[in-house]
Amino acid sequence: MNNKPLPQPGDLLTETEAAEIYKLAVSTLRNWRALKQGPRFVKIGARCVRYQRADLTAFIEANGKGDAT
Repeated sequence: MNNKPLPQPGDLLTETEAAEIYKLAVSTLRNWRALKQGPRFVKIGARCVRYQRADLTAFIEANGKGDAT
């Protein structure tokens, strides 16, 4: 059994909100999903896609290989 707490209402973001956080086009997130890349997402029903804030942060941390120097 999974004891992970359910996300709070403010934790689930639309793909538009997630794209704004990343400063990307929504189509980029859609392409990543099709290629099984990018941050984890939650599919609610057949068409509703949401991103959890914690997953967006984890993806940034895991892929933040850019060096400012």
